[in-house]
Amino acid sequence: MRILLVRLGAMGDVIHALPAAATLRRSFPGARITWVVEPRWSPLLERNPAVDEVVLFDRQGGARGMWRSARALAPRKFTLALDLQGLLKSAMAARLAAPGAQRWGRDRPREWPAGWLYNHRVPLDDREHIVDQHLALVTAAGGTMTDLTFPLPAGRPEGTVPAGPFVLASPLAGWGAKQWPLDYYTQLAAQLDRRLGLPLVVNLPPNDRTEVPGAILHRSTLNGLIDTTRRAAAVLGVDSGPLHLAAALGKPGVALFGPTDPARNGPYGGTLTVLRRPNAATSYARTPLPDASMRALAPDTVLEALIDRIPSS
Repeated sequence: MRILLVRLGAMGDVIHALPAAATLRRSFPGARITWVVEPRWSPLLERNPAVDEVVLFDRQGGARGMWRSARALAPRKFTLALDLQGLLKSAMAARLAAPGAQRWGRDRPREWPAGWLYNHRVPLDDREHIVDQHLALVTAAGGTMTDLTFPLPAGRPEGTVPAGPFVLASPLAGWGAKQWPLDYYTQLAAQLDRRLGLPLVVNLPPNDRTEVPGAILHRSTLNGLIDTTRRAAAVLGVDSGPLHLAAALGKPGVALFGPTDPARNGPYGGTLTVLRRPNAATSYARTPLPDASMRALAPDTVLEALIDRIPSS
């Protein structure tokens, strides 16, 4: 049996798909499982015991490059293909790579034309966490042995982080509305130092020029972020990939939510406290500045929630 799993990106979405791959492996132990992913996120799948082959999806070559990278998989003669992304490009990748397979996707994909390219569609509950939605799709396709593990690589040290305990924050998100104001991190760093004697380490991409006075800046690739997250005593995150990485690794900490729904997109597993204002309106509008509901989460409130989660604080 040959199984194709399509989840191209982004970081948090790939992490949320890991239990689906683990469930496929446990349900079909003799199958050969291939995962198609964008190159940027492939480090998340290094040495994954559920995946036999990772194939990089070529976005840089435009539509022609994407067509070539997907069509090149057709000789593998997949028997089962699952599109966990629900976009036209991911559904097209499944269709080109697995023309003779059972192709499974949700009945209401994120981009509705994607549904035309499946020959099996599953109704999923949008109120459920996306991890559980993926597992429901795997179950509909024949998976019988649920596995809720998140196998992740060790990562590699990059840059310098404190030798002792520290709190790790990753302030950036896919769009500004999901972010916590940067000056709040400066206030939090001062309060952490004063109350607990702990430094605040802020992780940023290698070429990002964001400055956070009072915090230790740690610029790294994805591998460096994985390693640093493993080392942190606790984490502070917003609705973005680094938060979901921390949740998958079982790290304690606090998750800040505003315009997006933590019931569907929040940290999975229960090790992080979710803070969200009761009057926060769910909206996925990609506005550039922090939403009012994020600005309403005061540093004092966040500090107290962190203290409750930091081991031996």
